[in-house]
Amino acid sequence: MIIPSKKPLLGYTFIDLFAGIGGFRIALESFGGKCVYSSEWDKYCQIVYKENFGETPDGDITKVDEKSIPDHDILCGGFPCQAFSISGKQMGFDDTRGTLFFDIVRIVKEKKPKVVFLENVKNLTKHDNGRTFQVISETMKQLGYSFNYKVLCSSDFGVPQQRERVYMVCFRNDLDVKPFLFPKPIPLSKHVEDVLLDDSAIPDKYVINRADTYWSSKDDSTYTNRPRQIGFVNKGGQGERIYSIKGTSITLSAYGGGVFSKTGGYLVEGKARKLHPRECCRLMGFPDSFKISDSDQQCFKQFGNSVTVDVLQYIVQEICRSLKID
Repeated sequence: MIIPSKKPLLGYTFIDLFAGIGGFRIALESFGGKCVYSSEWDKYCQIVYKENFGETPDGDITKVDEKSIPDHDILCGGFPCQAFSISGKQMGFDDTRGTLFFDIVRIVKEKKPKVVFLENVKNLTKHDNGRTFQVISETMKQLGYSFNYKVLCSSDFGVPQQRERVYMVCFRNDLDVKPFLFPKPIPLSKHVEDVLLDDSAIPDKYVINRADTYWSSKDDSTYTNRPRQIGFVNKGGQGERIYSIKGTSITLSAYGGGVFSKTGGYLVEGKARKLHPRECCRLMGFPDSFKISDSDQQCFKQFGNSVTVDVLQYIVQEICRSLKID
């Protein structure tokens, strides 16, 4: 997480839809924005959200009357991505979760915020040969907004995780914002080793010691800006691979199997292990002061579904420049 030197969003309000555990909220509040409404249906995310922000988000957004939502300047939402993910069935708008985009649409129609700021999996741009993304783009344009998008990777913005996501920024046409430029990549100065807890703080349950562990190399001295596999267990399938801590992490995932499921395996102090939830927290750009769930299962799911705070912050900087409030 970066610490802005200014608070250009002071006086600006936003709503946090499909809020998860609050990644968008952390990013916009760091620039002085005020959250006036939040919505998240998952009860375990609601608990974590309340622990950190002092309020319980509204539940199922499909049951919320858009007229009851407070007026706001910016609508934020990392709308559910499983309908478009390459790891799912890719049913898109045929999947109920895919239609949640249209709940964003009805809120935008009613409230007409200045900015709509969305995030989703990279595969959304290619789903159904691009037709799904075209529907989203054309719908926003019909609502009277520009449509700007770009696939960005967390490792290009200071966070050592190979996490590619598509970010969409839409400005209301009457604001006459043009052109909008997404942030440029910055050199990566951190690697997995920089987010690790002290080895003495890692419970044995995260260490995987198996006879069927194979190493391609245990030379862990070379730095790289990508994940570098150095070993595996069993047959080396997804969730069975071991990586160097001098590279970036693989994409944190909410789902998946294997002994290193959801985080990947890493060679740390001569031992192969999964990442600790607090390490996952850091790999998503959340501060150490963030209160995480007591359940490992929920932590891995929540961070795997979350948004990278640093990337959002760099985009918010550009939004502020476009609105001429920096």
